Amino acid sequence: MIFRTILAVLCVTVLTAGLAAKGWAAEVRGALSPRERAIAEVSAFASKGDLEGLRAALARGLDAGVPVNEFKSVLVQAYAYCGFPRSLNALTTFMNLENERGNRDPEGPEPSPLPNRPSLEFGTENQRKLLGREAKGAVYEFAPAIDQFLKAHLFGDIFGRDNIDWKTREIATIAMLSAVPGLDSQLAAHIATGKHNGLTDAQVAEILSISANEVNGYANTSPFPFGEENTAFAKYFSGKSWRQPLISNKELNVPISNITFEPGCRNNWHSHTGGQILVVTGGEGYYQERGKAARRLVAGDVVEIPSNVEHWHGAAPDSWFAHLSIECNPQTNKNTWLEPVSDADYRAATAEQK
Repeated sequence: MIFRTILAVLCVTVLTAGLAAKGWAAEVRGALSPRERAIAEVSAFASKGDLEGLRAALARGLDAGVPVNEFKSVLVQAYAYCGFPRSLNALTTFMNLENERGNRDPEGPEPSPLPNRPSLEFGTENQRKLLGREAKGAVYEFAPAIDQFLKAHLFGDIFGRDNIDWKTREIATIAMLSAVPGLDSQLAAHIATGKHNGLTDAQVAEILSISANEVNGYANTSPFPFGEENTAFAKYFSGKSWRQPLISNKELNVPISNITFEPGCRNNWHSHTGGQILVVTGGEGYYQERGKAARRLVAGDVVEIPSNVEHWHGAAPDSWFAHLSIECNPQTNKNTWLEPVSDADYRAATAEQK
C-alpha cells in the first residue's frame, strides 16, 4: 500500500508538472534490469532532443552489453512518437558514436522478415494483442487515415520487427512520451499497455523517474557535458555522480572537470593538500566544512576550499546539482578521503538551510 501511494504521487507529479522526483528515486531504482534501464535512458534523451545526454546514455548502454541493433530499433521507433527529425538526429549521433568506438560493439540479431501478409491486417492483429482489446476512439472515426497508418505502419511494420519484444518497446515508448510535456493521455495509455505486456508498477515508476530526473532534471542543471559515470570514485560517494574533464591541454596545468550529482548524492568527508575551487553551474547543492553549518549552493556560487580543510559537497535531496571542480596546485595536491556523510548528518545539514 505504501509503495502504491508513492507510485501514485510519482505518476501524478510527472504527468501534471514534469518535475524532478523528490525522495522516492532510490526506492524504485533497480526495478529495471541494466539493459532495460539503458533502453529507457536512450529513449528519453532521444525524445527530448538532448544529443549530448543521448550520446552518454548510448555509451553507457553499449558498455553494459546492449546490442547495437536493439538501440537501432529503439531509435527508429522514436520517429513514431517524437518525429522524424529527432529520430534521424538520434540515429546520426549513434552512428557517429559507433564510428568513434571502431564499430566493434556486438551487433545482436536482426529482426526476422515480416510475414507475407498485408501490413494493415498484420498490424491490426498486433495492435489487438498489444493492447489486449480493440482500439477504438472518436479521433479514429474523425480521421480514419490515422487509424490505418497506426495499424499498418506502427503496429505492423515497426512493432512487427521482432529483435526486441513488446515489453521493451513499451519501456521505450513510455520513456519517450514522459520526456516531453503535453502528452499525458498518450502516456497514461501506454503505461496501461506496458503493464499488460509485463511491466510492473515499480518498473513504470523507474522509467518515469529516469525521465523526470536524469533527462529533464539534468537538462536544466548545467550547460556543460554530462560525461561518464564517475565509477573511479564511486566508493567515495553516496549516490551516483558523473564526471566530464573539460581541459585537454595538460601544459596549462589547470585540471577542471564538470561534476554532476543525482538528487541526494554527496561525497565523503575529505580534504585536499593543495585546496580546491568549486564553481556552481546548476541545480541546488550544499557545501559543509567540519564543525561549521552547511552552505546552500545555487548556480553562480563560488566555493574557495583552503588546503587540508575537511569538507563535503553534493546535491540537495530533491535536486540535481552540478559544479566545476578546479584542482589547485595540481603538482602536489593530494586527496585524503574520510568517512561518508551519514544520512542523519546529511538531513540535518540540508534542513538547516530550508
